[in-house]
Amino acid sequence: MDERTEDRSGREDERSGQAADRLPRSDKRIEQADGQSGRAEPGDREHRMELLARELDRLSVRLERAKISEYVDLLNRPLSLIWRNLVAGTARGIGIAIGFTFFAATILYVLQMLGKLNLPIIGDYIADIVRIVQRQLEGRTY
Repeated sequence: MDERTEDRSGREDERSGQAADRLPRSDKRIEQADGQSGRAEPGDREHRMELLARELDRLSVRLERAKISEYVDLLNRPLSLIWRNLVAGTARGIGIAIGFTFFAATILYVLQMLGKLNLPIIGDYIADIVRIVQRQLEGRTY
């Protein structure tokens, strides 16, 4: 039983040592406790509360910058979340379709230019590809 209590007190000492390491050097005096009682002096307690208040203010500012509250509000309104995702998906799909159209038109234009050059082997192959694509665009099948 004594070994367990010694082990626990050893862990608590390690934790308090780690907490003291995280404090700025000027604030390490807070961690120095009154000799036997193990409690901080009243002035130190007030200073510690001021530090805690400052840290809470910093944390709240960081959370406001991250817009966590807006995200939580969005999660609490599933219809709004679905609507936003639907609009975003539609816009993404339209963008992909327009982008692919421009890309395919550019490739076809380049292939037509290469076909007009009458390159020995590549010219016939490219001409066949262009004819196939043009037939598909006109709606005719083979």
